[in-house]
Amino acid sequence: MKRLSTIATRHLPRPLYFTLVLLTTVFCLSLLSSAIQDGGLSTLELVLLILYTILMLWISASFWTAAIGFLVLAFQDRGGEGAESASEPTASAETGAFKTALVMPVYNEDPERVFAGLRAMFDSLVATGHSDGFEFFVLSDTREPDIWLQEEQHWRRWTEELGDRVPLFYRNRVENTARKSGNLADFCRDWGGRYRYMIVLDADSIMSGETLVEMVRRMEADRRLALIQVPPVPVNRSSFFARMLQFAGSLYGRLFVAGLAFWQRDTANFWGHNAIIRVRPFADHCGLPKLPGREPFGGDILSHDFVEAALLARAGWKVRLAPDLGGSYEEIPPTLIDYAKRDRRWCQGNLQHARLILAQGFKPLSRLHFAMGVMSYAASPLWLLFLIATGVEAYFKSLQQPEYFFGYNVMPIWPESYVVEMTTVLWVTLVLLFLPKILALVLLALDRDEARRFGGLLKASLSVLIESLLSVLLAPVLMLFQSKFVAAILLRTSVGWPAQQRGDHQTGVLEALGAHGVHTLIAFAVGYVAYVHVPDFFWWFTPVLAGLVLSVPVSILTSRTSLGLRLKEAGLFLTPAETEEPPVLRRLEERLTEPSPPIEAPVGERAFWTRAMMNPGVYALHDALLHDEPQTRRRRHILEGLALQLQDEGEDSLSLREKRALLSHRDGLHLLHTRLWAAPTLEAPPPPANG
Repeated sequence: MKRLSTIATRHLPRPLYFTLVLLTTVFCLSLLSSAIQDGGLSTLELVLLILYTILMLWISASFWTAAIGFLVLAFQDRGGEGAESASEPTASAETGAFKTALVMPVYNEDPERVFAGLRAMFDSLVATGHSDGFEFFVLSDTREPDIWLQEEQHWRRWTEELGDRVPLFYRNRVENTARKSGNLADFCRDWGGRYRYMIVLDADSIMSGETLVEMVRRMEADRRLALIQVPPVPVNRSSFFARMLQFAGSLYGRLFVAGLAFWQRDTANFWGHNAIIRVRPFADHCGLPKLPGREPFGGDILSHDFVEAALLARAGWKVRLAPDLGGSYEEIPPTLIDYAKRDRRWCQGNLQHARLILAQGFKPLSRLHFAMGVMSYAASPLWLLFLIATGVEAYFKSLQQPEYFFGYNVMPIWPESYVVEMTTVLWVTLVLLFLPKILALVLLALDRDEARRFGGLLKASLSVLIESLLSVLLAPVLMLFQSKFVAAILLRTSVGWPAQQRGDHQTGVLEALGAHGVHTLIAFAVGYVAYVHVPDFFWWFTPVLAGLVLSVPVSILTSRTSLGLRLKEAGLFLTPAETEEPPVLRRLEERLTEPSPPIEAPVGERAFWTRAMMNPGVYALHDALLHDEPQTRRRRHILEGLALQLQDEGEDSLSLREKRALLSHRDGLHLLHTRLWAAPTLEAPPPPANG
């Protein structure tokens, strides 16, 4: 018997989704329009209607994606197997007729976490019996000398421990041209012909062996399929903020993913990691040009994943989202400030997509993906403008219309002829925003086993309530953060591509004041002006003001790992990955807690990279991994000058580029090694372990 979800996907056309979105938007717009018009439509009211239309399209699209996802999940066949026990691989995958490359681009990441994650995935693949079909690549764009050398040492240890059991390749690019997309492009040019598929990972990605094998099996089953995106579930963070996001991503995320798969079908999107790609069409069609002009809108395409998916679809290849595949995980920023910093990195790349919406040859759905990518950040400044316009409109209305708030009424008392319309607008907006959370709880009520994985229906409901309240407080803070980012980009300020802070840590008072002090001042200033001049609007605006006024203590409180762990002990914000920890995550935890031998380096006050270069083994390995290139007298003289500068003035006198120059060329490396040994101020290296 076919599953109802499959039947729905086949017989309900994609236009149904877009019709529902448009009808909902038109309905809300008609209510607002009839409510605010009084003696004609003013310019300010027209601006309000335009902003509200754009925002309601965005909200309606999200709501109906979740609502359709709910229907798909509610009526699916619950007797089927999950992704963790996916179908057996095809014969070609079993016999290792071809290899699949697991590629992990890294940029100044924690080497211990990177290699522990890869080892956990390898162990999981070994358990499936199909590890022979996979090879691993660490594609390093790391710029920091200390991290670079540590990456090489971790790679050496793995190869010594495993020998020929699994090929693990490592390389560090001399120049990180085009960032991650350039990193993958270099891999395809240099190694791509050896592999039919590549599975792209982030530094914090974890995927189970069963899922990796099933991804290959599905690609083999459809020769027109170029990319399968497996939705990653957030895991492994302990702070209150991160645990809240992990819970929301696990509980609500499955609704949105199922809904996205319903209407995207074979023109889905690429999220940049935890996806399998057919190498040949990717190499043939996904070369990314530089956008004309200078950054932030010109130059390298930063959010390359959306564009690569669109290019594959334009060439006639299928791109699919796999909502039924589990065993895919990622780690998220641990604090509100880190979350905002990550948004700043992504914002510039997504806004670049505005230049591609009307580019020649893309499919309509790909253009929609670009527009949605832009809107994911443009929505915040649009909400800010809407609130400002609403406040100004309220001020002018207060000069000529009766009071809307009387006594201690929480809800506004609108003029009699508009009571129904404005009340309906308010409640419809709230329903569209919060009903997906209720639908997620309904799914738990329909599946007791799944509810148990979230700590039980009662505690999951309490977690949803707390998460909803905190989301109300955090929303205006993120709105101001993102509005600031968008404004900076419109003013042509480029952010670059700084490394992320991934590990758990806590926000201090000074850091919180530096990040949120302006938010608090804005709240007090706006609140005072509203209370004095437009008291009606002030009471309506209090949820926004409360989030900004409390931004400093909320940011500090939600960063606390101790609070997150107490909530976990109380059974709140639990996720299936915690109540039934997958073997691959358990193996990652074991790898991270295993003691690893330190990299031998002489003791001294110098930086690690200079001390490490005195170790003959570290020096020889680094020299062997450098790229061959022609040597010139001019370069040698420059490197000699840098080596003398290091010896005479210390590491702090060198820029990051100059440090890399010494480590990136054999001439400079040899000069560095010999001069460090000859320096009388350095302490002697420790004796050999068996000495």
